[in-house]
Amino acid sequence: MKYLRPAVVALVALAAIATVAWYVLDRTAAGLPDGFASGNGRLEADQIDIATKTPGRIAEVRVREGELVQSGDVLAIMDTRELAAQLARAKADTARAISQVAEVRALIEQRRAERALAQEEFERASSLAERGINAQSIVDQQKTRLATAEAALQAALAQLTSAERGVDAADALAVQIETQITDATLTAPTLGRVLYRLAQPGEVLGAGGKVVTLLDLSQVYMEMFLPADQAMRTGLGAEARIHLDSIPYAIPAYVSFVSPEAQFTPKQIETASEREKLMFRVKLRLPEELVRAYIEQVKTGLRGVGFIRLAGAEELAWPADFVGQPIPADALPGN
Repeated sequence: MKYLRPAVVALVALAAIATVAWYVLDRTAAGLPDGFASGNGRLEADQIDIATKTPGRIAEVRVREGELVQSGDVLAIMDTRELAAQLARAKADTARAISQVAEVRALIEQRRAERALAQEEFERASSLAERGINAQSIVDQQKTRLATAEAALQAALAQLTSAERGVDAADALAVQIETQITDATLTAPTLGRVLYRLAQPGEVLGAGGKVVTLLDLSQVYMEMFLPADQAMRTGLGAEARIHLDSIPYAIPAYVSFVSPEAQFTPKQIETASEREKLMFRVKLRLPEELVRAYIEQVKTGLRGVGFIRLAGAEELAWPADFVGQPIPADALPGN
């Protein structure tokens, strides 16, 4: 039994701490002045999976877990030797197609000269036939020769169109391969921190294979839930504050999203008490310049309380007893 006493004492202490914490939070929510709303939440940031667009082997991974990256930083590079060979072949095909176009254009000039000669001989034969010098059969022969020359010219013109389309196709293939080579260099789409490194150099991945997972630090936010009456008075861009458990300051924020649909909706809404259960998801976003100023201190998952100034309360001062002290002015960006 003597071994159970410390455990019992610990459980009683934890229960007391939980009771005090609940009491403080309950008092905070209950004592909030009219015109303000609050809700519990935690700092969050969206995760971005950096994946391959085409199958291939990883040549290099340039980042480590926990590393901060800027937009455009190279995260990994795929092996492009096979693509480089395909590109060289595509460019050779383009050069061959261009030479074919030159050959067809020369052929067209030849066909035009043949048609011009056939036209002159036909006109000469027709003139001699009118004066009775040539027989009609000679005129018919020259007419047939002219028609043949005209058909040969039209065929050459059609070949030119086909050859030019061949150049376009070869160019398009080269551009496609160049795009694949560009896509083989995986870059960060935004400011973020490497959460997971999921692949190593030498591994072969299929299309869509994940290499790195980033936390998008360009959009750090807290999600909270408000009842319907407060959600109706919460507008996009409304001023907000976030008070984290581990930071003694009130962090400025603003409302960036209010859900158009209620959460935790009962199957049948019939009474006022049931309607009070409707909750709307609200997102409080931290200004990006503030996040950048304190980028090394930004940690997602930190718990706290979000406060919102509701519509109609623009003239009210923020209650310091509930949201804590504001961040000192000299610590804000631009000061």
